Amino acid sequence: MENKNEQQVSLKREMGLFGGIGIIAGIVVGSGIFYLGSYVLERTHMSMGLALLCWVVGGVVSILGGLCFAELGACDPAAGGMVVYLDKAYHPVVGYMFGFTSWLLSGAGSISAVAIALPTALQGYFGFSEMTIKIIAIALIILLTVYNCFGIKLGALLQNVSLVAKLVPIAIIVIGALVMGRQTPDLSLIPEGYTGGIGGIIGMIAFATVATLWAYEGWTNANAVAEEIKNPGKNLPGALIIGIGSCTVLYVLFNFAIYRVIPHAEVVSMIGEGNLYLGTEVANRIFGGLGGGLVLAAMLIAMLGSANGMIIAFARYYYAMAVEGHFFKSQAKLSKKYQVPTNALIWQAVICIILVLLRNLDQLTSLVVFSGMVFNTLVVVAVIIYRKKFPNMERPYKAWGYPVTVVISVLLFAALMINTLIEDPVTSIIGLVVPVIGAAVYFIFDIKLKKEQGEK
Repeated sequence: MENKNEQQVSLKREMGLFGGIGIIAGIVVGSGIFYLGSYVLERTHMSMGLALLCWVVGGVVSILGGLCFAELGACDPAAGGMVVYLDKAYHPVVGYMFGFTSWLLSGAGSISAVAIALPTALQGYFGFSEMTIKIIAIALIILLTVYNCFGIKLGALLQNVSLVAKLVPIAIIVIGALVMGRQTPDLSLIPEGYTGGIGGIIGMIAFATVATLWAYEGWTNANAVAEEIKNPGKNLPGALIIGIGSCTVLYVLFNFAIYRVIPHAEVVSMIGEGNLYLGTEVANRIFGGLGGGLVLAAMLIAMLGSANGMIIAFARYYYAMAVEGHFFKSQAKLSKKYQVPTNALIWQAVICIILVLLRNLDQLTSLVVFSGMVFNTLVVVAVIIYRKKFPNMERPYKAWGYPVTVVISVLLFAALMINTLIEDPVTSIIGLVVPVIGAAVYFIFDIKLKKEQGEK
């Protein structure tokens, strides 16, 4: 292909196991750990036992999906991750639809949302205006993009440092709550006053698990940097399993710690009044003013790490699309000195800045949900397709429990999509329309590419 000569400069394998874990946990563990537990409680009719079960179920669902991604990443460790798997399993247009949607909507929207959320968390302290928040968000996007233009090693270092830095205050809060908490929470799986049958309980679990899955969102992004991971056949599966498993344990312990400190009646009252940040209240009760500072520090570092991880991962999707030949050629170029897709990083920042200027936080977060689930499901199914299409491909890691785990993952993701389509049809439709536009753009590039090849 025409781009081959440009690939003499290649991506460097400089990221180890901990770097992969840092990408996953750095993106997954964000500010949501402090408030999403309230939504899970609401959906389980304030049953603490059911809520904890849903956090476990959400982790198991994510791990099952992670096992599938681990097999694909280990046998095909190319930059671009999902773009590459969808290309080979189905058709290049499918991978392109995912990459285009990420470029224009979900990836850039996620980065922009986190960039806005960071100064928003400081609004109560400094009284920032909406425009000031946007200016800070834009500055953050520019700074992190420039930083990541100096090599994956530096980007991974920031991920590792921010991961440790945010886990320390969270761990202090959890340990303090478990040790100093005086409540004995009722962990019964039957909500108080519930008179329905087992079907109602299962429905509650399913609905609440949807809320937990938002907290786990982001674990797929380690595959995007597979070409820069040392010994990917071993380290990528390890990063996925350890990263998702650790996040599951953290979420369960954090929410149980809340139940140890705040009486059930007060939890119900707080959520009823719209006070969703139960973790912040726990920190304040245990450590006083210092607790509030701990939570703020953890939230800011968590969001910084999340934004940095997404900037690293998403740019590799657009790089892979350009190398394949159906995207802007400039985004296939790597920095000769630092071996990173500099142009893809810069264009990603431009789109993120435009979204920051055009949308607020609520609008941004609603943009990134549905299409991600569609493509995650297609990648899980791709495990089966890969085994049939490429039976002789070396597989350093195979998904545990295949094909049962693959089928279960698909069914769970399908249920999640159906629920989202029912609960939020407008967002779901947008999430379907943008990939269709991407398909049209793909065929425009395809016609151009075939014409160039014919002229040769």
